[in-house]
Amino acid sequence: MKHYNVAVLGPIPRDHITTHKGEIIEKYGCATHTTIGLSRLLGSAGTVYPISHVRKIDREPIEAILNAYPNVQTSHIRDREDQGDVIRLKFLDQNNRKETQTGFMNPIIAEDVADLLHCDVFVCVPITDYEVPLETLKYIKKNSEGTIIFDAHGPTNTVDVLGARHMRFWIERDLWLPYIDVLKMNLEESRCCWFEKEYKMSELQPLHDVDTTHLDAMAAHVLSKGVKALIVTLDAGGSAVYFIEEGRMKKEIVPSVPVSDVVDTTGCGDSFAGGLGFGLLKNATDYVRAARYANALGAQRTQGRTFEVFKSLEETNLMIRETYGD
Repeated sequence: MKHYNVAVLGPIPRDHITTHKGEIIEKYGCATHTTIGLSRLLGSAGTVYPISHVRKIDREPIEAILNAYPNVQTSHIRDREDQGDVIRLKFLDQNNRKETQTGFMNPIIAEDVADLLHCDVFVCVPITDYEVPLETLKYIKKNSEGTIIFDAHGPTNTVDVLGARHMRFWIERDLWLPYIDVLKMNLEESRCCWFEKEYKMSELQPLHDVDTTHLDAMAAHVLSKGVKALIVTLDAGGSAVYFIEEGRMKKEIVPSVPVSDVVDTTGCGDSFAGGLGFGLLKNATDYVRAARYANALGAQRTQGRTFEVFKSLEETNLMIRETYGD
């Protein structure tokens, strides 16, 4: 039986969260969700390598969390520069939040991944525009055959000098696309990835996450630049999956995995990315199958405040069968 290796590139921030119900949660986020979700699905069939830079004060508690999972290898979590992300999140409702960032990790560079080029999949989950640079993707693409999954959350978000996090247009998008195999984003981020040649002032409106009219044109452009699949999450609407089949663009809507009660949505996107990574291990072109695993992990993430929400492969396969029927 093949033993799979998956690298997860991204921050492990210390998160201070105020939920939409007014509850206070403090925990480590982002790449921890991706890593642990993947770990539970892989079991003894694979190893997960989180790659991150953290503060010295956070190194020991982060390793204590991850060392509970025998197939997670923490040797690439480094604190040499004593810099890591610190984030404050205040949810205004179930999906919308205000964010402040007061700590900043060093970017993940080529030397951080140099001895992991054998990995089958690289799941990149940056949350801010500097964390996984373009040069790092170029290095992986040149030196590895692994599938590169990239979350557009990173390049569509930036931080000002007061620590306030803001969404930004991903103007340099086309420089990145040739080095990404699977591009993942949500609807709000997709608005930052598809822009006009020039706007009238009246057309520059605050982002909202319900308009999907631009997705088909954006997908055609993204796929023409070398990306093999574009996957856009639609909240309760599931995921829109775009890919090329027999020379033509194909679109599949993969319905969401239903949940009865949403407890905490923090880390849903990171968990979704982990599900994509797992789903592409056995078949790197079955994007619909991958989206089902991604939807399942995203749904699991909503069900509690701890990492115990993530289920085994057997339990996750049951969720997928109950939702999709096969």
